[in-house]
Amino acid sequence: MNENKNFLSAIVEEDLKSNKYKEVVTRFPPEPNGFPHIGHAKSIFINFGIARDFNGRCNLRMDDTNPTKEDTKYVQALKDAVEWLGYKWDGEIRFTSDYFPKLYEYAIELIKMGKAYVDSLNEDEISEYRGSVTQAGKRSKYANRSVEENLELFKKMKNGEFAEGEHILRAKIDMASPNMKMRDPLLYRIRHAHHFRTKDEWSIYPMYDFAHCLSDYIEGVTHSICTLEFENNREIYDWVIDTLNLKPPRPYQYEFARLGINYTVMSKRKLLELVDGGFVNGWDDPRLPTIAGYKRKGYTPESILTFCKQIGVAKANSIVDVSQLEFCIRDDLNKKVPRVLCVLEPLKVTIENYEGSEEIEAPYYPHDVPKEGSRKLPFSREIYIEKTDFEINPPKGYFRLTPEQPVRLRHGYIISCKEVVKDKDGNITEIKAEYYPESKSGSDTSGIKVKSAIQWVSIPHAKEIEVRLYERLFSCENPDGVEDLNPESLRVIKNAVIESGVITDKPDERFQFERQGYFYADPHDYTDEKPVFNKIVSLKDSWVKKKKTQQKSKPQEKKVQIDGEVTPMNEAQQALFEKYTKELKLNSEVANTLARDEFLSSFYEDTLTTFNSPVNLANIITNEVAREIKESASTELKFDTKDVAQLIKMVDDETISNKIAKTVFEEMAKSGKNPTSIVKDKGLLQISDPAQIIPIIDEVIAKNPDNVEKFKSGNNKLLGFFVGQVLKATGGKANPKLVNELVAKKLK
Repeated sequence: MNENKNFLSAIVEEDLKSNKYKEVVTRFPPEPNGFPHIGHAKSIFINFGIARDFNGRCNLRMDDTNPTKEDTKYVQALKDAVEWLGYKWDGEIRFTSDYFPKLYEYAIELIKMGKAYVDSLNEDEISEYRGSVTQAGKRSKYANRSVEENLELFKKMKNGEFAEGEHILRAKIDMASPNMKMRDPLLYRIRHAHHFRTKDEWSIYPMYDFAHCLSDYIEGVTHSICTLEFENNREIYDWVIDTLNLKPPRPYQYEFARLGINYTVMSKRKLLELVDGGFVNGWDDPRLPTIAGYKRKGYTPESILTFCKQIGVAKANSIVDVSQLEFCIRDDLNKKVPRVLCVLEPLKVTIENYEGSEEIEAPYYPHDVPKEGSRKLPFSREIYIEKTDFEINPPKGYFRLTPEQPVRLRHGYIISCKEVVKDKDGNITEIKAEYYPESKSGSDTSGIKVKSAIQWVSIPHAKEIEVRLYERLFSCENPDGVEDLNPESLRVIKNAVIESGVITDKPDERFQFERQGYFYADPHDYTDEKPVFNKIVSLKDSWVKKKKTQQKSKPQEKKVQIDGEVTPMNEAQQALFEKYTKELKLNSEVANTLARDEFLSSFYEDTLTTFNSPVNLANIITNEVAREIKESASTELKFDTKDVAQLIKMVDDETISNKIAKTVFEEMAKSGKNPTSIVKDKGLLQISDPAQIIPIIDEVIAKNPDNVEKFKSGNNKLLGFFVGQVLKATGGKANPKLVNELVAKKLK
């Protein structure tokens, strides 16, 4: 990372130069409540990378302060991710629970100083008393309790003498602070839950803002690096450490932009919904952005680290194109993997003038890859070619096999079509062909000119394999959830065929199937008897094309910056960003987009005056409205702010679903009609009447008896299958929440 110094490296370098610290200590502190994803990979890259670059240490610490959601399987997954990426943490794995006794002592100290108190307000009252961005909060009457009473109550909380929610420990700071996080933040809550490490020893658990900074201090961390959503938490971080007057050296928090990728969700809640709902096949499903998913798909650690290096360490959130990640794995594999012949959808070809068999010498690597290796390809009278490599009535520009056009077999001979064999339904079942003996690749003297070469496999020597063709899990750039799933995200081909040496000689575990893409032998399901290959990525290099397009774009258009650094906001933009994140509770990516675009922010503000739904309005404006402006290259729109407000009101009222809202928006953009008319004319009202949905559920269940049996035998993942089938049958109009509830009841 030093050769491309970022602002975090510059801070660390200056701290060492000024002797603020003798040694750099960073940490990677995930919560063990889900599998780590590509965003965690960026954090791992930064924290472990800085420690490595400055000859320091990096700790791996599990932030295990919520016993209701944590599990040892998540600990193992986090451990595996760090090791797979090639890093080694300092010493043993650490856990925040290791420090529970010390954290309790620190809490006692704050109470004795009069800086913390036991509050007995309920959750709603605490929220009400906190006030708003424009209105100061009100301190709880329980803040006047004496030190002795607070100590006694806190001890009883620890001993499990109160119910959950009956009391909570809070810091006493400032209920009028402009930073809402500083309005007497919560320090400890009661949880009567079994902890996977401390068992039932504790009935109280520290909150993140209290445990995190003190765990950093206990471990001797110098630079506590986290993502931008914790920017407002930094003030609490400093307050806890300063108030306790802890002996130097002390840690300081620094924030960087979190990773956002289009066509992807990285919210743990949404990922858990996909896994638990059976929409994917577990946390390591190759369609998920989890490290385990990328690993099973066939990505290499080097490609992930290259991606992290390319996107850089920025100070403002932005969205990275998933094509850049795909470019990194494609570029890495291009220099490493052998090229082999595979046919996904076989069509039989009989070469009538060929007898016997032979072996053709074929290299594994092209001339521009500095690796050596070859194999002998069996060639015989009967071969398979790809169905799409033959056309009776070819379109213009089709250069493969036709009744009039010969083609070269890769590494082999030129063949021409002599006869097309069809079944009674008119489907092509076989091509009878002729080969030219003098046309062998490398020694061709036939004089026949062809414009392409196609892959093939000798039928007597072919090995049947299963191929899993993975595409993007979501069908739109900015997915909300399951309603945006791509129904074509996985296609399984059971009877593909491959050259035999791939299975018998095993030259590698990753391959380029020529003209198809890069593939990986599935680490769980592959056997020599039943080989299974996962598609890693296609051969098409769409990222390079995208970069070239961006370089030619107009000056006012936003450009992806590979180094990750973006232009700093001016004062007006920063003020809007603060308002959107703190007052309107928008996530930082959406707030960043709105604040930096004068037209979008103005459109947003106008829409809010019509209907007050800040988050949903912001999402549609930064996604659909922004895309419409980009595609039309104009801010002259056929709809106005009132139309967008009305559309979101219908979503909030559950008149229509999010999925239908996108359909309505497309019609608004095209015709200029108001959304109410579109919904009425097209009959798009959301179906929320159980009486209308239940018959559809019954029909889906009746059509899938095998899956019903599997579900009742314990395969709960199939719930997602049934929900998806019902939603599909209603054209996406059924209320997803209601469908979930009704399907679950029906299947009991």
